[in-house]
Amino acid sequence: MSETEKVTIRLPKSYLDRIDFLTEMDDFPSRTEAIRTAVRDMLYYRVDLVAEKVQEMAEQEQKMAQAKAVREEYLKK
Repeated sequence: MSETEKVTIRLPKSYLDRIDFLTEMDDFPSRTEAIRTAVRDMLYYRVDLVAEKVQEMAEQEQKMAQAKAVREEYLKK
């Protein structure tokens, strides 16, 4: 694993109860691993989501530029 840093967070008790359940059922070896996995999964999901949004915004900007060029050409006549 790459270099790590310690982060302190506050979570609702209900979250910790669920994390503890998962660790007790041997789904994760520790709270730390459960939280690390949750953060990693969220980051993968969000990076993909944000990348898609950026791509969509770029496409919309391109469409608007094309529409503006068509409008300007049309108004010249």
